[in-house]
Formats: sequence, C-alpha cells, structure tokens
Amino acid sequence: MARDYRNNTVEEIKSRCNIVDVIGRVVPLKKAGRNYKGLCPFHKEKTPSFIVSEDKQIFTCFGCGETGDVIGFVEKYYNLDFRGAVEMLAREYGIEITGNFGGSKEKEELYEINRLAARFFYKALREKANPGYDYMKRRGISEEIMNKFGIGYADGGWQSLLDHMRSLKVDLNRLMELGLISKTNDRYYDKFRDRVIFPILNTSGKVIGFGGRIIANGEPKYLNSPESPVFQKKNNLYGLNICKSDVTAEDRIILVEGYMDVVSLYQAGVRNVAASLGTALTPQQAALIKRYTKNVVLSYDADEAGQNAAMRGVDILYDADCRARVLKVTDGKDPDEFIKSKGRRAFLDLADNAQPYGDFKMNRIKEKYDLEDEQQRIDFLREMILVLKAMKPVDADLYMQKISDISGISRRAIQAEFMAAGDRSPQISPGTMDEITGELSHEEMTAARLMMLDPKYSRLPDDVRKLLFQSERGEQIYDLLKNEEDRPYPLRANSFRDAADPEIYDLMCQIEEVIIPEDKEEIAYRDCVAFVRKKELERRNQEITWQLSLADDDIDDEDLAALMKEQLEIQKKLKGQV
Repeated sequence: MARDYRNNTVEEIKSRCNIVDVIGRVVPLKKAGRNYKGLCPFHKEKTPSFIVSEDKQIFTCFGCGETGDVIGFVEKYYNLDFRGAVEMLAREYGIEITGNFGGSKEKEELYEINRLAARFFYKALREKANPGYDYMKRRGISEEIMNKFGIGYADGGWQSLLDHMRSLKVDLNRLMELGLISKTNDRYYDKFRDRVIFPILNTSGKVIGFGGRIIANGEPKYLNSPESPVFQKKNNLYGLNICKSDVTAEDRIILVEGYMDVVSLYQAGVRNVAASLGTALTPQQAALIKRYTKNVVLSYDADEAGQNAAMRGVDILYDADCRARVLKVTDGKDPDEFIKSKGRRAFLDLADNAQPYGDFKMNRIKEKYDLEDEQQRIDFLREMILVLKAMKPVDADLYMQKISDISGISRRAIQAEFMAAGDRSPQISPGTMDEITGELSHEEMTAARLMMLDPKYSRLPDDVRKLLFQSERGEQIYDLLKNEEDRPYPLRANSFRDAADPEIYDLMCQIEEVIIPEDKEEIAYRDCVAFVRKKELERRNQEITWQLSLADDDIDDEDLAALMKEQLEIQKKLKGQV
C-alpha cells in the first residue's frame, strides 16, 4: 500500500509540474522549434546546449550529458535528495504528500507547530521595543540579516508562547515533545525565556528546532531544542538551508561552532558557511556536506575545547573522503569577533591558508611534546603512528617524511615502528562507525530497508551478508529481520517495538524512512553489493600496497610474487577487466 501512495504522489507531481515552468525560473529559455534551449546550469558554456522538451517533460544537456525529468532537475539544481525534491515541488504546487512517502502525519503536525512557534518569536522581535532586538543591534546585525535568518525573541514571561499556542488549540503534549514548553507538577511554562531565538531549518526549509541565546546573565548561555522525531542534531547543520547554493558555487564550506558566527560571517559577505549545532561533527553531517562540496574548512574557536573539536572533526571529514582543512583564528578570537575587527578579506586569507588535515593533526600532537628530549620524541612518534594508521597510503607516505624531518628520527625507523604496530592502531572508516556512534552505514541502512520491503532480500549469500552488515548494530538488525517471512510485507518498525531494545528500535524507525523508488529495489540491491565488494577489494589492495612498500629486502621471492599477482588481479577487477 505504501508503494502505491508513493507512486501516486510522484505521478501527480509529474503531471502538474510543467518542466518548462520549473526550469524557466532559474534558466533563461528560448523557444527552439518544439523544444526550449538555454545555457546549461550544470557546467560552464557559451553556446546553449541545454534542451528542455515540453512534450516529453525531460531536459538534456548535449554538452555535459545531464538528463532527467522535473524531479531530477530539482534534485540536481538545488542539491536535494529524491525525497527533498518531491517535497519541494509538492509544497510549491499545493500537492498533498500522502502515505509512507510523505512521512507520518505526526511529523507534519510537529513541523507545523515549529513553524507557528518560529512565526510567534519572529513577530515578538519586531512588534515593539525589546531586549532581544537591542542585543542583536549591539552585536552589529542588520534587520535585513535578522529577517534572512528568521531570528526572533522569547520574552521573559513564563507563558507567552504557551498562551499563544493555547489560543490556536495546539496540543500541549506536542509542545512538550518539541521542547517548546516544560512542566513542573501540574504547571506548564515556556522553555525559551528572555532569549534571542535562532530557528533551525533543514535543507527542505522546514523548521525543525530552535536555539536560544540568553540576553541577560544566566545559564545556560545557549539553550537548544531537545531531540525529537523532526530534530536530530547529528543530521543537520545550522544555516545550510540558506547557504547551500553559495557552498556549491564556491565549492567550499566553512564550518563554525555557533549561530552568531554563521550570522556575522554571512553579513560580512562570507556566505558559504554553516554551524554544527554545538555538537562534535558527526558522520551524518559529513555525508550531508558532501552533497554540496568535498572541500571543508573548520573554523572553530581558538580555545582548547574548540581545537579539540577540530581534531575530532577532521577525522570524521577525512574518513568521509572530504578534503578537510583547519583555520585557527588569531588573537584568541572566535570567527564572529575576528571578522568584525579584521574584516572579510582577512578572514578569507585565513581560510585560504588553513592547515591541511595531516599538518593540523601533526602540529597539534607536536605541541604536547618537547622534541629536544629523546623519550618525548619517541612518545611523539608513537602517537603519530596512530594518525598514520588511519591515513590513506599516499598520505601516510608523505607524512612519514614530515615526521622524520620534524623529529630527527629516520624514515626507516618510522616505517619499522609503523609495521610493528600491526593492527593495534584504531582505523575508523565510514562503514564501521557503529562501534563509536551506534549508527549504520548507508549500505546497511539500504540493505535493511530492502529486507523490510521484500523477504527475498533476507536470503543473502553469506559473503554478501558479511560485507553488507559489518557493524554490530547492523548484524543485530539483520538477525531481527531475517526470520520474518510469515509477517505481511512491507514490514513496519512498530512491529518490533517490543522485540528490540530502544536503540535498535530507533534505528529501525530511521530505516523505515529510507526511500527506495518503486521498481528500483533490485537496482538498489545490486548497487549496494557492488559498492561493498569494491570497498573490500580496495581495502585488500591498500593492505598489499603497504606490505609491498614497507617490505624488507629479505622478503621471500615467492611471497613477493604472490602478493604482486594478487594485487594485479584485484586491480583488474577494480578496473572492470575481469
């Protein structure tokens, strides 16, 4: 039934959204026979090769090869996933999204309540004189920028928002769930009081939560919405809804820690900026960033806490195959203070000269040791070995030489220490984050969703199962789903509420949200299997590369020949030759 609902929604969008109208808003089109022609928005060209067919409702670029329907164009142009593109078009054309595709009615209700709250706070900042407006003006923020980010104000009253929501007959339990009100004994009261309010929107433009900065003295300085069915910090970035097109245009994102950092940098003209919602950067946020760019500059506070957060963040970004660099703001200032005192150009100079991932890690570790002391040089080397173990072979080879230059320890000794460390050093990869975060890889999520849609995907060959479900949580979910053929399909997460522990149940709910277009299940399965098999080949290829590059001169000729033959076969498979 869920698939029928989803299909109906997509078909209605395609029938009601004229592709010429949708594309014509952002690409100047001229009539050319039965079609329309314009300059392709996906690559630079001087002669138009971008064709839009009104009859067929498709677009094609004969320059770069991009092609698709109206949903595909919105996905590509606005950097949205399939679901986000459907939601955007449905919202603009007044199409109701029903069934499993559109998410639950409960979530839509929560989004609407957040929207009402954001509107209430927005009006409160502007209707009459108030401390919130004065505070933002003292911080140098213009009305235009306050409006751009929808910044609002929660007064010092205990029931201002509550009374407003009661007048709209909003369910108090929903307000509690969203963290907009609290309850002590039988008394309800506003959670956000005497604070400037920063609405947090997802990339589809829905209000998912709030951050409140206290105006007077008090704690906490910042109060954020709690986790809810519509708000998970790990999955979102503040400001990305506004800045995503600038991130794409610049092919770089600058990540900061706070709401005010984003707002101040944006006002100063640095518009490819977002914030990580006050938490350590997560693999989910790294995956979100990669939809727009692979180039990331971390601009966290210069204090110890900020630099430690940067140390963790660059690891997450490196593992996600992003090109991570770290900007250290001088004079102990945060980005907000720096750009106000030094200006946009000075800040961009810092960004352009930010330290690459490996240099930042090495220099931070170096600060802990006196390299004039023999024992501390050894301790420095051993800590750096942990960093080398997590690097790709080419990067690690480069940094072995840099470590040698800094420490005075010979490169050969560093290589020997590296080999002696064996597998003792932890190496984090995107597919094995479960031990650290409790999360599943993209492939595990997709494979589990397929198992919920059709029982045939529960009957996996052992080698495929082991590659698809590598994490502890993934194995637990596989075990939970594999023997459910007697239940009606598609399986629902609620069916496992009592059979699974809360963390597993939460993951099951997330898996149920994974969208696999109708009739694309087999393609999704093959793509997953191909991806994990390729990753396994790449892992073994990397392992052999290390064995060959760091091997002694005394290695047995037969062993050497066997390694080289195995690597040749692997490389042929990776190139599709066998």
